[in-house]
Amino acid sequence: MNIFRLAGDMTHLFSVLVLLLKIHTIKSCAGVSLKTQELYAIVFTTRYLDLFTTYISLYNTIMKLIFLGSSISIVWYMRHHKMVRRSYDKDQDTFRHYLLMLPCLLLALLINEKFTFLEVMWAFSLYLEAVAILPQLVLLQRTRNIDNLTGQYVLLLG
Repeated sequence: MNIFRLAGDMTHLFSVLVLLLKIHTIKSCAGVSLKTQELYAIVFTTRYLDLFTTYISLYNTIMKLIFLGSSISIVWYMRHHKMVRRSYDKDQDTFRHYLLMLPCLLLALLINEKFTFLEVMWAFSLYLEAVAILPQLVLLQRTRNIDNLTGQYVLLLG
């Protein structure tokens, strides 16, 4: 196993755990961008379309399921949990995140390893992941109120 991949997976996993810890324990998503979380859910959904067709290793399968499940559960918490959704500041989180998707898709259609559906979606997920943090950064700049767990989440995610 590549040590850099392991380090990247673990820091991303810790960032997600920090965010889930914040949301679950204090029942608040203040300072967290739902737009960024939706983009990450799209990133992992499009990246792991091969989950049920290609087996690489148990580690790979488990990490794919964790990243998919955690990103979808964070979006669910922020949209549907009775207490958590009240703490979401929709007025501050106004980044037009869907506008990021079209250039990423066009880039994926032009620059990919092989022009197949799975490869184009994989390339799309890479390009989208590179810009998915932007709504979170814009939200933090607007609110200027960064608690410890949100700051740790952004640091680990970066």
